[in-house]
Amino acid sequence: MEKFDEREKSAEKKFAMDEEKAFKIDARRNKFLGQWASKILSFNADQEKEYIQSIIKADFAEAGDQDVFRKLKEDLKNHNIPDTEIRKKMDEFSEKAKSEFI
Repeated sequence: MEKFDEREKSAEKKFAMDEEKAFKIDARRNKFLGQWASKILSFNADQEKEYIQSIIKADFAEAGDQDVFRKLKEDLKNHNIPDTEIRKKMDEFSEKAKSEFI
């Protein structure tokens, strides 16, 4: 029974570490997205910092990344950025963030 308990604790610890890593990767991706969108929106450094935080907060609205996509789409609607470009950047920055945690 002791071996089973050790395995269970080990599995729980791995799950927690994986979840923490995924959270950090998403936060980093959102930072990159905020920087990218800030340039399009012509934000200054202070505005960019605030905007990055708003992207990170938007990611807490629901599971998945649809909440971030909707925020970016709404914020960039007057700049003629197509949905496909937003999705492409989301994927690109997700991969970049993952590579920084390997």
